[in-house]
Amino acid sequence: MTSTAVSLNSAAVEQSRLVRYNQRKRVNRIALTMSLAAMTFGLFWLTWILYETFRLGFEGLNFATFTEMTPPPNDAGGLANAIYGSFLMVLLATFVGTPIGVMAGIYLAEFDTKGWLASVTRFVNDILLSAPSIVIGLFVYAVVVTRFKSFSGYAGIAALALIVIPVVIRTTENMLQLVPSGLREAAYALGTPKWKVILSITLKSAQSGVITGVLLAVARIAGETAPLLFTALSNQFWTSSLGEPMASLPVTIFKFAMSPYENWQKLAWAGVLIITMAVLGLNILARVLTRTKI
Repeated sequence: MTSTAVSLNSAAVEQSRLVRYNQRKRVNRIALTMSLAAMTFGLFWLTWILYETFRLGFEGLNFATFTEMTPPPNDAGGLANAIYGSFLMVLLATFVGTPIGVMAGIYLAEFDTKGWLASVTRFVNDILLSAPSIVIGLFVYAVVVTRFKSFSGYAGIAALALIVIPVVIRTTENMLQLVPSGLREAAYALGTPKWKVILSITLKSAQSGVITGVLLAVARIAGETAPLLFTALSNQFWTSSLGEPMASLPVTIFKFAMSPYENWQKLAWAGVLIITMAVLGLNILARVLTRTKI
């Protein structure tokens, strides 16, 4: 009787396990199906967007696009001044925002990880990360443009730099925190000063991640329109002076795409293609750099 009861109990337990296994298997299949459906849905729209961008963008893309200035309605021209303005403002905003972001990230990860100043800094940084870019543009407009009574490239650079800084701070802090503490302790045991440990050990170990954060920040500001509408505005002509209104590719695309003129609409699509390829290239470069492990 005892062995029979044990056998029946074992069979019941095995049956219960089989039921739970089949239930988990069904849940797993449902979750996998929903995940694949969501991925397919996203890829469908992404492919469609890229197809339309390439199809319409190539129609307005030619040599004049990169060599001539933005034209008047129903006339030939290009996007040379807008491309130059975007490149200059993005480049200078990166040069302004990157050192500030990297140094702030180093402070949060290496010097003051749990202090009140670090907590306040992280809180403000989170607000900047989630703030709409148009709010940053309005802030710079109120602080810079209204004070100097003129739109300018400097104001556009300030707005874009405020977008770069929080991205670089967050990336730098996270990458430095991934560096094993044993590397720091070994360097300290050899009598290495803290500043040299940071420059030669931790920052060097996390450099691929930091560079990736900078590239992602550049990719974000490359297509920003709202901050530049309130700061740099636009310019129909070529200008190298940052103290004047300066053309940019996103603002020119916005203006030309909303117009009823066919030549402007073709140039707008060409500009969309240029920005898409630039952002895609930066994201691919960032992915390649993240493959380098700490």
